[in-house]
Amino acid sequence: MLSAVQIKPDVYWVGALDWNAREFHGYTTEAGITYNAYLIMDEKVTLIDTAKITFVDELVQRISSVIDPSKIDVLIANHVEMDHSGSTPRIRELAPNCQIYCSAPQGVKNMTAHYGDLGYNGVKTGDTLCIGKRTLAFVQTPMVHWPDNMVTYDAYDKILFSNDAFGQHFASSARFDDENDMCEVMHQAHKYYANIVQPYRAQAAAAVKAVRGLGPDALDLICPAHGVIWRSYVEDILRAYEGFVSGELQERAVVVYDSMWHSTEQIARALVDGFLAAGIPAQLMDLKENHISNVMDVFMDCKYVCVGSPTLNSQMLPTVASFLTYMKGLSPKNGDRVGLAFGSYGWAPLGPNNVGKELETAGFKLPEKTFAVNWIPSEEQLTEARDLVARLVAAE
Repeated sequence: MLSAVQIKPDVYWVGALDWNAREFHGYTTEAGITYNAYLIMDEKVTLIDTAKITFVDELVQRISSVIDPSKIDVLIANHVEMDHSGSTPRIRELAPNCQIYCSAPQGVKNMTAHYGDLGYNGVKTGDTLCIGKRTLAFVQTPMVHWPDNMVTYDAYDKILFSNDAFGQHFASSARFDDENDMCEVMHQAHKYYANIVQPYRAQAAAAVKAVRGLGPDALDLICPAHGVIWRSYVEDILRAYEGFVSGELQERAVVVYDSMWHSTEQIARALVDGFLAAGIPAQLMDLKENHISNVMDVFMDCKYVCVGSPTLNSQMLPTVASFLTYMKGLSPKNGDRVGLAFGSYGWAPLGPNNVGKELETAGFKLPEKTFAVNWIPSEEQLTEARDLVARLVAAE
């Protein structure tokens, strides 16, 4: 039988580890996924969140290592998305008298749509639930990242059950931040924000503000629905999120491209050389080799973004179009970004020009016209590309 992990006296992690997951909502999860659920042993035995239905047996085994699941009195669904709530019907079968709490009205509506009417109790910001010596407080966090999201605060144990906020797609046998490689954990938290939470930065900012409002001594643990539990680095992840939600950009560049016969690639490499010569750190990302979710992880903080494509069938390459569509859907804060479209062409510069139109639509500053080269770039044209970068940087 799988065992629960005690994270505080009478509080246990009872979730599941999806070691082999490599994709979630269109982005790569190279480090796997955890579906975190938490069990509180009090006068009312309380389960916070469940797990994806395919991992329900892991969830039930870990609960059973602490208590008979039939004795669960309360189930709190902080978020209806199925990776968190998917095992709700099974828990209700095992504990038919348990009371289910979720956000009102969206949580009640969405839980009913997914699982039928199981008799949900809707709660709103400011509502509390006494489960014995603990009183749980609820704060709605709509659109972080669904309308029904909320967090649950346990003042007795100084634990915030934060659901998707502060999470990472990162499977590990060690439950706490300080038991893992923090460089990797913070990287996965950054990537998670860039690909999941970024479109809702205003709402995420409000959530962070609410957490700060609890006071400097109010948190021992932040227990997200994915990834490690924050214990030693609570302040670090809060500060990181404050930076994420600010949309503050760094003096860095990313050059994103795809190429057919290396002409666009030659321009891309010249642009990177130009940034390095100007003292700006730059990263080259070939879309044949880099998944768009990994590009967005780098993109999120970059002030300079160059996107290149040759012309194919009077359009940009499909890989570049896919990246731009994905990027725009994540609604990054682009008003302060400096963009540049570039590429090569045979008959007409339609591919590079279409890239430029997409960057303009996304709100980038475009101080230079699209840099398009007919056929193979000459040394003079590659030098021109490097000089173009120098002008971009100087203009800022």
